Parts: sequence; structure tokens; C-alpha cells
Amino acid sequence: MKKVFALALCLLMVLSLAACGGSKNMTMGTGGTAGTYYAYGGVLGNQIKTATGINVNVVSTDGSKANILGINSGNYQLATVQSDVMAYAAAGTRSFEKEGKLDSFRVIGGLYAEAVQLITMDPSIKSVADLKGKKVSIGASGSGVYFNAVDILAAAGLSESDIQAQYQSFGDSADALKDGKIDAAFIVAGAPTPAITELCLASSASLVPIDGDIATKLMESSPYYTTYVIPAETYKGQTADVTTVTVKATLIVSTSASEEDVYNITKAIFDNISTITANHAKGSELSLENATSGMTAPFHKGAAKYFAEKNITVESK
Repeated sequence: MKKVFALALCLLMVLSLAACGGSKNMTMGTGGTAGTYYAYGGVLGNQIKTATGINVNVVSTDGSKANILGINSGNYQLATVQSDVMAYAAAGTRSFEKEGKLDSFRVIGGLYAEAVQLITMDPSIKSVADLKGKKVSIGASGSGVYFNAVDILAAAGLSESDIQAQYQSFGDSADALKDGKIDAAFIVAGAPTPAITELCLASSASLVPIDGDIATKLMESSPYYTTYVIPAETYKGQTADVTTVTVKATLIVSTSASEEDVYNITKAIFDNISTITANHAKGSELSLENATSGMTAPFHKGAAKYFAEKNITVESK
């Protein structure tokens, strides 16, 4: 009996130690491998694991809507999304009209500006208005890029029917431009975007500005847009600054995640900005102000606790 008791006690201790020291696992939805989400998500995942011990499995996805639906279904616990698509999900509008309002996710924080980049290899396309009658990739139907493109076309007095719309991913858009199958493409991602960088290295491509009255009308109707300048030399052959509009890349988390875990994840990111920046240029845009301003959905209580320690109050749920 003593041996049995001793064996049972040892087993209990092993299980207790495993429970205390065992690692947790989370899956993070990002985007296509040619976009910024995937590479940046990998950097964030490594930083979270290093600082918290939580294993983050970073997966390539179809982007913002797929990521929100993935969290809603329990397949993902973390995800990077566009702030505007997050707003659609929280309100049950536009790309989420079919699904209705979703309350399965919360905000951890804003990460960086996602520039709406209109790229072309046609020198006659110098403005959004010049897209009329052209073959233009506007992102997958119902995607965040799609609604950004539709918004910008409308601000320029155009509709989807005024162009020969193509519905392609970042990588497919770049390939189609290179092969002369389309005239222009909307790509929404942090600049520099790998797909555009590769295109500019191999071809004579240029960015079309989205500014002036178009930007003003856009921001009046949709306040989650702001203006943004893509600095000269961001891409090969880009000799001048290009003004465009932007939404914000945002890190979200499942409501099922604990307050302690989300607090630790938030701290792992925003207490280690220099380390993240050393591994990805977009880390330079991390800040408490960027993290907490302009959010269109409530924060997780764990994130709110971290920001409260920095004397910033955010709406949480």
C-alpha cells in the first residue's frame, strides 16, 4: 500500500508540475504569404512565446474576414485584421451582413497603418479617375480590400461597373500586373508590401495617389480612414512621396482568452517595441497612442488592464 500511495503521490506531483509549467497554445490567423500580416504575425508570435511561454501557431489565411470568422468558430484565438473590417463585424454590416453582429472577439491593440496602395504599370493611369474602363483588381469579393476599393471608386465618382473588375489576392494581382493581364490593382497592407516590392524590382510599376477631394470625401463618409504618406524610395523607382489613405492593422483575440493571458500578451508586445522593430520594420509604428486610438470594437479586459497601468482608459467588455 505504501508503494501504491507513493506512486500515486509522485504521479500527482508530476501532473501538478505539468499543469503549472505546461505551455499554452494559440493559433494566430494572419493573411497571404505575400502580404505584411503573415511576416509580421510571425514576429509577434515569436515575441509572445519568448515573453509569456504561450506557443503561437501563425497560419496563412485569406485575411481579415476569414480571421474573424476563424475566431468566431474557435479555430483561431488571435488574429490580425483591418480596423474597418472589424467595424463591419461588430456592427453586422457590409461583408458581415449575412453573419450579423459578431461578439466573439476583442481588441488587443492597433499595430500599424495599412496603406491603400493603388499600383499600376500603365503610365496613363495617374489618378483614380483614370481607372474608368480599365481592368482593375479590387480584392476578393467581400474582402476588406474589396470594400476599400469600392469606397475609393465611389469617392472618385466611379462604381464597380465603371471598371472591368477582377477579384484577386495580393500575390495574384502582382502576377497579373506583371503579365499584362490587368491594368491596376488595389493592395491594402503595410508599406513596403512584399508583393509590391517584388513587382517593382522586376518591372516598371508606380503608385497612384489617393488624395485631395477623394480622400476628403472618403474620410467624411467613413471616419476609420486617415491620410498617409508613403515615403519616397519605399519601392524601387518611387522617386517622390505618394499620399494615400489608410486603415489600421489591429490585433484581436477571442473572448474565450483569459484576462491574465491577454494582459501578458499585450505587455509582451508593447513593452518590447524595440525588439519587435529589430525583427520587422513595422514595429516602429507600435505605440500606446496607435494601439488605443480609433478602435471600432471593445478591448479585451486583459488589454484594458495593461493600458490602464499606462494611464490610458479604453472601452472594454
